Amino acid sequence: MTQRRKTHYGYTERQAASGTKERLPAIDAFPNQYRGYEVRIEHPEFTCVCPKTGLPDFGCIVIEYVPDGLCLELKSLKYYLLAFRNMGIFNENAVNRILDDVVRACRPQRASVTGSFSARGGLRTVVTARHPRP
Repeated sequence: MTQRRKTHYGYTERQAASGTKERLPAIDAFPNQYRGYEVRIEHPEFTCVCPKTGLPDFGCIVIEYVPDGLCLELKSLKYYLLAFRNMGIFNENAVNRILDDVVRACRPQRASVTGSFSARGGLRTVVTARHPRP
């Protein structure tokens, strides 16, 4: 399959996968001292770029997780999320990519990432991905 082969509705395979393998800053973690609680992190100023049009997407990313042995370090998470600012990636891919990277960083008991994206063309998008995956 070539990079230029069109998928449905004129999108290429390259556009469809845009941003899923880009190098991003590492998310650090620190040893958890407690058990049986949930963490909720909100990033209300998330931005990325549509890989087809180049137009910006704005939204709120909410990360919820139940720590096991590690907790997410917030400064590194902030720099990680800011790295999406100029990246071409679909909203669905951004949310799933964030979940995968959060799980890799802290190996939580369970986690979810929800992206609530601002309306474009009259449509508002909300995407949720969960770990463990069904």
